[in-house]
Amino acid sequence: MAQRIRIGIDTGGTFTDVVAVDETTGEVVTTKTPSTPANPADGFLAGIEKVLDLLAAGGGSISAVCHGTTVATNQLLEGKVDRLGYVTTTGYEAMLEIARQSVPDGYGNSYFWVKPDRIVPRDLVRGVEGRLDFTGEEVRPFDEDGAREVARWFRDRGITTLGVCFLHAYANPDHELRMREVIAEEHPEAVVSISSEVLREYREYERAMTTLVDAAVKPRLAAYVTNITERLAAEHQQDGQRPIPFYVMKSNGGVLSAEEVVHQPITTVLSGPAAGALGAALIAKVAGFDKVLTSDGGGTSTDVSIVIDGEPTLTTEGSVGVYPSKIPMIDVVTVGAGGGSIAHLSPEGTLKVGPQSAGADPGPLCYAKGGTDVTITDAHVVLGRIPPHLLGGEIPLDTEAARRGVEELADRLGLSPEAAAVGVLEISAWNQANALRQVTVKRGLDVRDFALATFGGSGSLLLCRLMDILGIPTVLVPPDPGNVSAFGLLTVDVKNDYVQTHVSLAETLEVAEVARVYADLESRAAAALRTEGFPEEEHRFDRTADLRYFGQAFEVRVPVPTGEFDDRTAAAVVEAFHAEHRGLYGYDFAHDDSQHVEWVNLRVSGIGPIQRPEIRKAEASPPAEVRGERRRAVCFEAADGYVDTPVVWRPDLAAGTTLTGPVIIEEYGSTVPVHPGFAVRVDDYRNLIVTREERNEP
Repeated sequence: MAQRIRIGIDTGGTFTDVVAVDETTGEVVTTKTPSTPANPADGFLAGIEKVLDLLAAGGGSISAVCHGTTVATNQLLEGKVDRLGYVTTTGYEAMLEIARQSVPDGYGNSYFWVKPDRIVPRDLVRGVEGRLDFTGEEVRPFDEDGAREVARWFRDRGITTLGVCFLHAYANPDHELRMREVIAEEHPEAVVSISSEVLREYREYERAMTTLVDAAVKPRLAAYVTNITERLAAEHQQDGQRPIPFYVMKSNGGVLSAEEVVHQPITTVLSGPAAGALGAALIAKVAGFDKVLTSDGGGTSTDVSIVIDGEPTLTTEGSVGVYPSKIPMIDVVTVGAGGGSIAHLSPEGTLKVGPQSAGADPGPLCYAKGGTDVTITDAHVVLGRIPPHLLGGEIPLDTEAARRGVEELADRLGLSPEAAAVGVLEISAWNQANALRQVTVKRGLDVRDFALATFGGSGSLLLCRLMDILGIPTVLVPPDPGNVSAFGLLTVDVKNDYVQTHVSLAETLEVAEVARVYADLESRAAAALRTEGFPEEEHRFDRTADLRYFGQAFEVRVPVPTGEFDDRTAAAVVEAFHAEHRGLYGYDFAHDDSQHVEWVNLRVSGIGPIQRPEIRKAEASPPAEVRGERRRAVCFEAADGYVDTPVVWRPDLAAGTTLTGPVIIEEYGSTVPVHPGFAVRVDDYRNLIVTREERNEP
């Protein structure tokens, strides 16, 4: 039987992770290759070559490629936004300056906070006459002559990327559609995003910002995706063969074809972290954990999220860097605490770690590629917590360079090298712990009620300290933790989201109109799924709605049953809203007739299902005695110095094996240092389950 290989590729700051599943046999193979920041497509294609070699397969056997990319994310985080123009309704040119009144961390810590620079400077904003009301009715006609003048104004100044956001365009897109046609006629080189296609939802500032972010990342993402598509076809597509299906991960937990994603670039801004959360969610659910925190540690950052009953939580209140992006995305908090995060001294002389990163090039000191700063990876190497090589020996590390750098840092701090290295890791652990608190404690959840799933190349290195700091009882480390994000890419369906603002009090809701809007949204979703090649019988639609108590500023999202929408359905949704509000905030007004419920947004997700790889139980075998043939001097506490510690190879650990710390567990793409006082059990799926060691009281 001919091989059918589906490949997931996640491009990170240091390594490009690859997972492939042979759909004919179910065999899963993982590998890594160094990322290539100058041209990420090089690392992408090198990863494909490497995994095909491991499977002894040719390019003609590729059935699909799914990709998690950081192109859009990094562009926004680094503030590399090229000159961008903004077209809005006359009289609303100051929209970006007015913004919202909220400030970071509340007023108490923000006396000197200054609004960040606008994504579009004031001199590159132009208004066009024409006005709609909130129902979409035209109040003043679209000024076509003025529109042409604006298009020519941007053309004459060489502004080739434009965002268009007219007042109330969520209710009626006609004026924006005509503006795009005018720009195409007068300024054909321009790349244009219009708000009625990016975010058909009210709140003008958020809709404008989301549209402008979409426009800002569109040229670079389109060039990147096009480059990969062309090279993928040139190097792996056989003559006469259909094009290799190429999908890109979206922030909402779905994938979309490369042809479509270039028209929705903003949907990829949390592409990689979303894939990791989904992969960990599936692994943890199969292992029997229903309340899970995920911690994805890479070379540049650590991404954390929350999973309940196998599903990561979603939000539409996210941001990337300083730019709010009101699109459905998995609720991920990112902190600059990756393996490449740089240790440095503040002007006051105190030790700081991150968010600056040495990345993949030049990387940490131990990479011997010209790096000049001590990083988290260097601290681990000096303390013996990771081996003097990466990827099972493929990449040797310069341990002496790392030690010299740590010793120099220690001299500046007046500490021993071991104390300085432990201090670097301690700060990183607290940075990660604070990110985990943001997705739990700040949302009214007790972090101790959750298991923690750690993955990524550096995600499991500090798990014992996280357990101590947060009081977490259990940590799960999946097999091949460095490749969980790439594995997650093989578990997700094709998914598109559609939204329509529809503001109405519950008691005056016109159910026939709501049914019509849902039918329209599902029709748009079905058209997209047909374009993606899914037959009608495979289409699935998830309905949700955003509701609030009248007078509230923000909404709560609740599920809406599919099928006929009638008075009974509407009443059930309101009841679900009361319950969800109570769960989130501790109170509701279900029995207070004076407090009205208001519908705000109607949403539909169109889903095309894919075949997921099976997570198989390990073959039954009696646990072997693990003696630790190798040993290494490892420092867990600076005061205790180096301890002679057994080092075991994870693939040798059978299901049912138990170990007690101190022990170092190594595998191809990652390392798990188990501190004294902790125990490890290998479960039926070869996950490492880390708990505190049970002690017999005298």
